[in-house]
Amino acid sequence: MILMMNILILIFIISNIMMFMSVILSKKSFMDREKCSPFECGFDPKSSARIPFSLHFFLITVIFLIFDIEIALIFPIIITFKMTNIIINMKISFFFIWILLMGLYHEWNQNMLNWTN
Repeated sequence: MILMMNILILIFIISNIMMFMSVILSKKSFMDREKCSPFECGFDPKSSARIPFSLHFFLITVIFLIFDIEIALIFPIIITFKMTNIIINMKISFFFIWILLMGLYHEWNQNMLNWTN
């Protein structure tokens, strides 16, 4: 019990020393307004929050997320090909890719992939 208490005290002292050293050694400047302000999507955080938002930025983000999730879901399917029934795995893969292609066709049909109006 005493050994455990000594270890906890030692960990507490070391962590406090490390936090104190990081505060002393950091070169953070509070004078620079631009470095202290957050950067989100190219908007100036000091301006009005009611300015119009670019829909193209949002659509590209959604398309990226869809294909990112697609990759995250297809990789485990590829790995499990050897361990499961290949017919069922192929049906699931084709159904998943068909849903993605129908979503891409819908976006294309609605002219969401065009950069200009």
